[in-house]
Amino acid sequence: MPKRVDHDERRRHIAGALLCIAEREGLQGASMREVAAEAGVSVRLVQYYFTTKDELLVGALGYLAEKLTVRVRTRLEALGSPPPPREFVTETLLAALPTDPERVRESRAWAAFYSLVLTDPALSRLHGTDYPDRLERLLATQLGLAGVAAPETVAAGLLAMTNGLTSSILGGQRDADAATAVLRHHLDRVFAK
Repeated sequence: MPKRVDHDERRRHIAGALLCIAEREGLQGASMREVAAEAGVSVRLVQYYFTTKDELLVGALGYLAEKLTVRVRTRLEALGSPPPPREFVTETLLAALPTDPERVRESRAWAAFYSLVLTDPALSRLHGTDYPDRLERLLATQLGLAGVAAPETVAAGLLAMTNGLTSSILGGQRDADAATAVLRHHLDRVFAK
């Protein structure tokens, strides 16, 4: 009897190989052949799941977003249902900070994608901004429920600050504990009444 193939898992495996390359070397020179070698599969198999390199890049970025979504959901479920808005916002933003080796690798891969998107307008159009926009709207909704004034603006600022703190961790300016303290300080100010 032939072995059943989990196509979603195979796509994730290949996308994960690209993420490993992105984290180590960036993406400017990553090829389908290099991804195949990293994944331990043939180039033909990579091309079966991702017809073009752009499809592979966007697929891997979606995989990263999926991992963040699962991490956020897990943190929120641990708070009970439904979590209060302050805890919702706090745990969501803390889930995005690279505070352990796995999240550092993921953040380096995100940074590699965004540096590539900045230099490739076609990829930028293909990638779009759906995930960050949805996250910002989700945070704005929670901030509004908490009675925070100008919740859309505050959500945008908190996400921008979290992105900046991520860069400061990756660049060695501060460690994860210091970045977490900065984020918590600003959240205390946002939620002070």
